[in-house]
Amino acid sequence: MQVCMVSVKPQFNWKTVFLPAVGIAAFIAYLYLFQVDIPEIINAVQSTDMRIYLLAAFLIFIDTFLYAMAWRYLLSFLSVKLSVVKAYLYVWYGTFMDIIIPAESVSGEISRIYLVTRDYGNDISGKVVASLITHRLISMGVGVATLLAGMSMLIAETQVNSLVFNLTLFLIAATLFFLALIILLCVKGKWTLKIIDWIIRLVGRLSGEKWKPTKIREEAVKLAGMFHHSMSEYRRSPGVVAFSVSLSSLSWISYILISYLVFLAIGYPQVPWSVILTTQGIVTAVKSIPMGVPFEIGLPEITMTTLYGVLGIPWGISATSTILSRILTLWVRFFIGFAVQQWFEIRSLKGNTKHN
Repeated sequence: MQVCMVSVKPQFNWKTVFLPAVGIAAFIAYLYLFQVDIPEIINAVQSTDMRIYLLAAFLIFIDTFLYAMAWRYLLSFLSVKLSVVKAYLYVWYGTFMDIIIPAESVSGEISRIYLVTRDYGNDISGKVVASLITHRLISMGVGVATLLAGMSMLIAETQVNSLVFNLTLFLIAATLFFLALIILLCVKGKWTLKIIDWIIRLVGRLSGEKWKPTKIREEAVKLAGMFHHSMSEYRRSPGVVAFSVSLSSLSWISYILISYLVFLAIGYPQVPWSVILTTQGIVTAVKSIPMGVPFEIGLPEITMTTLYGVLGIPWGISATSTILSRILTLWVRFFIGFAVQQWFEIRSLKGNTKHN
């Protein structure tokens, strides 16, 4: 069967450069506004223990590998057999898409659907969607557990800042709301069909009833049926989900360790784990809630520095740690993801050329 798809290859335009530049400028302005000692940051960066920092950089690859394996295990259970290498590279591709597309929190998942169906065909698209949504639910659950653990440790150690406490509660509530909403849509098959019909009717009205999407509706219903059947398979196999949760948790631990190692590298080993858990939990929760928040460059740096500072870390150390952490968790991921994305697209073009 010949499958026709629209490529998700990113289109580089002025927004691609403008938005990151605005984010970086906002962070620099933030440092000046709060009178953070820039020379102190530069000195701290120059005196960084590179052995520890390189160990933190290595954990980027471990974190991504464990994350990819958690998804691959879910997908393999549904008889979609991805190789370890492909699953790993698909996740790097999705990471790159998440970074470059502003105001998107699901672009990585969309790109992985595109890659798997491009290589294996549209017949398994419902299974791929089910695996990705289950993987997202697991990640959101791990995030909520992190916020709860971090806040509990803070309460036990010291008096918690009201702003941090209220923000944490809000994010826990918002994440749980989206978790419940997604789970309901996964369980209620009739709801999914109603949403499909509503979207089709809306598009039909907007097009002046000239668009007759009968075939598209049939494909969408087929996809929804496969999706709900796959979700039922997960519900009947809790051990599969539990193993994916374990891998996702190990991935998250690796990610958390990056922040701690960065603090060690700049000579600040006394940072409390409660501060790291709360800060990283808040930043990740905002990024993971699927509501299109433009939160990738600039705002995370400002948020991390502010939270570290409010929670008792010296502002110069907070800013230095944030900058060095984001070099690893953003820019290293960006360049590796870009290389993977280019390799996939070049390979695809060569394949099309051969067929022509």
